[in-house]
Amino acid sequence: MRLGLALGYWGRGPNADHVPLAQEAERLGYDSVWTAESWGSDVFTPLTWIAAQTSRIKLGTAVAQMAARSPTTTAMHALTLDHLSGGRMMLGLGLSGPQVVEGWYGRPFPKSPLTATREYVDVIRQVLRREAPVELNGRFHTHPYQGPDATGLGKPLKPITHPLRPELPILLGAEGPKNIAQTTRIADGWLPLYWSPLRPDVYEASLTDVRDDFLIAPMAQARVCDDVSEGLLPVKTMLGFYIGGMGHAKRNFHADLMARMGYEAEARRIQRLFLEGRREEAVLAVPDAFADEISLVGPRERIAERLELWRKGPVTDLLVLSPDRHTLQVLAELNEASA
Repeated sequence: MRLGLALGYWGRGPNADHVPLAQEAERLGYDSVWTAESWGSDVFTPLTWIAAQTSRIKLGTAVAQMAARSPTTTAMHALTLDHLSGGRMMLGLGLSGPQVVEGWYGRPFPKSPLTATREYVDVIRQVLRREAPVELNGRFHTHPYQGPDATGLGKPLKPITHPLRPELPILLGAEGPKNIAQTTRIADGWLPLYWSPLRPDVYEASLTDVRDDFLIAPMAQARVCDDVSEGLLPVKTMLGFYIGGMGHAKRNFHADLMARMGYEAEARRIQRLFLEGRREEAVLAVPDAFADEISLVGPRERIAERLELWRKGPVTDLLVLSPDRHTLQVLAELNEASA
């Protein structure tokens, strides 16, 4: 199991520690570093800044939101950064939810998310392989564009720039069972939002046909500390926001996933409290047990025991979300000792 560093997206402003953290992760032997986006900072610019100041560590997006760009635009970003970094790019994609897609990007949320995702990946593959001009007569993506307001002058094109790697890795952030199953067929890897080594059955049916080289790269908050309850507070804060606020009351993929993991009543209560404006109560309503099983928190010895549970499952890459250098070092030492 390889280790990656997950940096997430910016808050109110740039995080001056992201580049030094990426450099420290590279020094410690981490395999990859990942950036994200929501409705603020974008995912590619910080990753390019990191690429310029590192030399070995792989560079991933977890995730680039599909609604933010046409698939050809995303492919251009990926092939450009892959060239500039010497072949270190890993493209993680996610559809996001209706609240963000329609509220921020001003686009309709696709009525068939699986079809939209499949078409998006198809176009990117065509660009990267550069075997022929890009053509797709899809339900959500058409190249050339053929809508009612088209001029009729568009023609199929191949990228001017030859991609460095035609098979640049594409990973998908997927949460629903059908979406995960499709991911195993059309992508090179999967980016689970929540992963519990105690509940492999949650995803088992969707992962029956996984290839040997398929990547499974969940993100987990980590913190070496003496007080487990205190260490879990940042995890609960994140969960309270995602489960309560990252989606509509009637359609929240994150809350649905928590429900499938055995915490349905708790998920609905967190949603209700958050939407009522009782955010602190929503955070406190997150069960310690759930926060604990999807993270790595506590003294070194406890983390060592729990890390073994992650290593025994199908996870190939553990993306560590932690701004603490001591924690990053401890995980590197423990993972190397177990290898």
